Amino acid sequence: MISELAAAIEGGQAVVLATVIRTERSVPRRPGSKMLVFADGRTEGTIGGGEMEHRVTIEAAAALADGRPRVITYTLVDPATGDAGVCGGEAEIYLEPYMPTPKLLIVGAGHVGRAVSDLAQWLDFRTMVWDDRTAILDDASHVDVALTGSMADALAEHPLTSNDSVVMVTRNVKLDLEILPLLLATPTRYIGLMGSQRRWDTTRGGLVEQGIPDTDLARVHAPIGVEINAETPEEIAVSILAEVIGDRRAP
Repeated sequence: MISELAAAIEGGQAVVLATVIRTERSVPRRPGSKMLVFADGRTEGTIGGGEMEHRVTIEAAAALADGRPRVITYTLVDPATGDAGVCGGEAEIYLEPYMPTPKLLIVGAGHVGRAVSDLAQWLDFRTMVWDDRTAILDDASHVDVALTGSMADALAEHPLTSNDSVVMVTRNVKLDLEILPLLLATPTRYIGLMGSQRRWDTTRGGLVEQGIPDTDLARVHAPIGVEINAETPEEIAVSILAEVIGDRRAP
């Protein structure tokens, strides 16, 4: 079981380890029994089967959604009153989510993009930097993955999940209008765009003309960053990543 858990983590899969930690009276399995629950609902091992195990898989999905462990208790006495079984006992189960390392896609490899990627690596993000200027990526040893060419191809090769974030530090509105619709089509949890309020107003107007709905536009954080009166690329990176972390830690 532990080797399978390690393999899932190594492979970048989100998984919950469910462990029976306390029992009273008659129950299907004893303390120490374990089961893995994967993001697609697949399970490995068992903590007793039946309705209780079914409920655990539902709770595991919630744990994967917020990334937080939890302890759940089930009474197995009378299904007619909503209990999870008829064994006559009680079981306490600890759900421990293991989330893959979050990816941070940085769109734009200029001074700010480089500063963001350097700080993001220190913060244990898996950094991916995209820029359509191949030359600017030649010294991209400071990132985990350097991407260029079509953004659509880049996203197909490195798909974003709801565990990932995007920081856009592009050089002009034209690029924003090309790239944002592609990003909004992904489930990424955070999309932030650097620039003035006026620039965002211009970009937003162009996206509206493309038919992007307001519900999608509301996902874009613009102007990006926490207000700290930042001036240097490094200070701007602190401002940006403070907002990214705040989004990730939000309830």
